[in-house]
Amino acid sequence: MKSAAAAQPAPAWMGEFFLLSSLWGASFLFMRLGAAEFGPFPTAGLRVALATVFLWPILVHQGQWPALRKHWRPVLLGGLINSAIPFALYAWAVLHITTGLASILNATVPLFGAVVAWLWLGERIGRLRSLGLALGFFGVALLAWRAPGGAGGKSDLALWAVAACLGATMCYALAASYARRYLMDIPPLATATGSQLGAALFLALPTALTWPEQMPGLRAWAAVGAIAVLCTGIAYILYFRLIVRVGPSRALAVTFLAPVFAVFYGVVFLSETATLWMLGCALVIILGTLLSTGLLGARRFR
Repeated sequence: MKSAAAAQPAPAWMGEFFLLSSLWGASFLFMRLGAAEFGPFPTAGLRVALATVFLWPILVHQGQWPALRKHWRPVLLGGLINSAIPFALYAWAVLHITTGLASILNATVPLFGAVVAWLWLGERIGRLRSLGLALGFFGVALLAWRAPGGAGGKSDLALWAVAACLGATMCYALAASYARRYLMDIPPLATATGSQLGAALFLALPTALTWPEQMPGLRAWAAVGAIAVLCTGIAYILYFRLIVRVGPSRALAVTFLAPVFAVFYGVVFLSETATLWMLGCALVIILGTLLSTGLLGARRFR
């Protein structure tokens, strides 16, 4: 895979890289628009249900249904960790903090991923990666400290919303190690589709119990449809294409660019404010993440 990635000229994959970053950055905007009328659970439930509907025909067309049928138990359980819980947490969080702040906190996924891989899989963490973890979590602490006072906070529940975002990132980190342990031999499209199906099943009851009494408007429905099809279905396909074309490490760098788009969308479409403190903490977090994942200083990126 390394030689194939090295042979790819930048223009051949950079377009998809920036498109994926823009889609994942937009997911926070669409979550905010949807959750404002649907509420957190229906927003998350509709997201995974519609994403399943979108991905299922592609799965069948690619002939990967037998793989999902054979491994349905671990794949559906993965959907609880990778989609159901974090999607619901983020949908609640963006009602109380800015979408830009939520997206910056989402960039800590590789930090938590490194810790979980160390504890669960025994992955070695050297001095440089340890420094990156300390720096990254220091940035998170600074960001959380100022959130209730206005650095991305919108309500008295801002600190709890930050905790919800960090809980979601921990879920993503657990899901990554879970996938490495139990889902490595399953085709990515089968994993993606099955995880969305599993998440839809887990969220079905909470969605039904918290469905809004007043039918949401067209804008909320359009936002939920966009986050399901664009930011989940199409984004998954682009992400797995990038992994094949340029390798998982470079594909992971999407995490660092998505907050740029999320902050931009929040300022333009939601009239949010990006404070200097928030942007400074973001740089500290991203630097720490680059060190902790080995992306900074790694030989393959020279």
